Amino acid sequence: MEERNDILKQRRDKLDIFRSEGIDPFANDFRVSHTAQEVLAAHEHQGAEELETLDIRYSLAGRIMARRDFGKAAFIQLQDRSARLQVYINKASIGDESFELFRRIDIGDLVGVSGVVFRTKTGELSLRAESFRLLTKSLLPLPEKWHGLTDVETRYRQRYLDLIVNPEVRDVFVKRSRIVGAIRDFMQRRGFLEVETPMMQPVAGGATARPFVTHHNTLKTDLFLRIAPELYLKRLVVGGFDRVFEINRNFRNEGISIRHNPEFTMMEFYQAYATYEDLMDLTEELICEVVREVNGSLKLSYADREVNLTRPWARLTVKEAVVHYGEVEASELETREGLLRTAAKLGIKVDPKMGPGKLLMEIFDRVAEPRLWDPTFITQYPTEVSPLSRKNDENPEVVDRFELFTVGRELANAFSELNDPVDQKERFLAQLAEKEAGDDEAHAMDEDYIRALEYGLPPTAGEGIGIDRLVMLLTDSPSIRDVILFPQLKKESA
Repeated sequence: MEERNDILKQRRDKLDIFRSEGIDPFANDFRVSHTAQEVLAAHEHQGAEELETLDIRYSLAGRIMARRDFGKAAFIQLQDRSARLQVYINKASIGDESFELFRRIDIGDLVGVSGVVFRTKTGELSLRAESFRLLTKSLLPLPEKWHGLTDVETRYRQRYLDLIVNPEVRDVFVKRSRIVGAIRDFMQRRGFLEVETPMMQPVAGGATARPFVTHHNTLKTDLFLRIAPELYLKRLVVGGFDRVFEINRNFRNEGISIRHNPEFTMMEFYQAYATYEDLMDLTEELICEVVREVNGSLKLSYADREVNLTRPWARLTVKEAVVHYGEVEASELETREGLLRTAAKLGIKVDPKMGPGKLLMEIFDRVAEPRLWDPTFITQYPTEVSPLSRKNDENPEVVDRFELFTVGRELANAFSELNDPVDQKERFLAQLAEKEAGDDEAHAMDEDYIRALEYGLPPTAGEGIGIDRLVMLLTDSPSIRDVILFPQLKKESA
């Protein structure tokens, strides 16, 4: 800490000296003509002799990441938003005054340079500076070259520093942007309208989760940060928007783990006159197109294992998955007593008051979900755990729903929507009973949504895809914090 304070004092002293000499340490009048990557791409195939014949000047700005001094000359590594480029600084080329300024520049400072390209004796494409400007004086040093920014907590908390010194982290978020852009393009080409729905809602609906609560002073009422946009998107389908989607932020007042962040991103969409089976096909098309565009191949590596996204993807019911992966007798899954015996045999602690649907899902979560590596659609979820899904016509004990799993975790959740207002109200009332019995995550009653259904929701299918988890998959990131720029963290200790 003492060393850090000394460096801070030295750099503040330089700040005062620059100002006393009429040098603005926070200048804002330098204009950039190109990025480092544009320069590299334009001349990557040209040799030293050909470059000498060119008379093209470039103006670049960026952060000094490294420097090597040789008396009256030096090389610096200049990093901008696109790449790093080596710059040659020579006293004879930039003049005595600018070179004297350069000598006092620190690693981490932001500078502007203009000059021509050439190749060094080792063949590296570089810029020979003809002018040099200080644009922003940094007061704190970057992490040491060889030790770097390796503490995970610091990386998440000081993401700005993580992005400066770890190029692979920058690549993750560039890829994330491309993934979101590819999803948006896919949906719009298929006639889906992008919309925005409230993030503060009077009723926390659309999922079974514990919400964050806030208070509106003027309205004198509590509001909830949305746990899902579902009920508002379906209101829009009632209103005549037959295909809608939203790339949205959701908030759930739950635990933090490598898979969960209280604030997360989903793409949720609804299509009228479609079933959950139609959405399975659409989901395969969507994800495969995004993966090909961003990664170039449907085979990728995650956690040192191959993931094969080639269509068609496997499809299993919940019970089939439990039988297959848990080596459980199918007959044991048909009664509540059999489910309780299976849970006990597998060492799964359950609440004896649980219904058969919840018991089945507890067993599925333990024995099947972690083993679903290549993409797999799981269908026929119990009605008991699906309060917004349409009951199956042949077996009302299950709903027309699927979840998509890959690398052992859920990636998407979809179902044919329940559009019977009487059935929906009965399920909301059942959820209210569970809430009163102590289930904080049970779904609340939404009378206005019931009213919307009474005007008529066309047969509709809807789905939510976890953007953060998709980015984790496509960037081989082990934690959701690796793909969220500013993840939620515990308060920083003093």
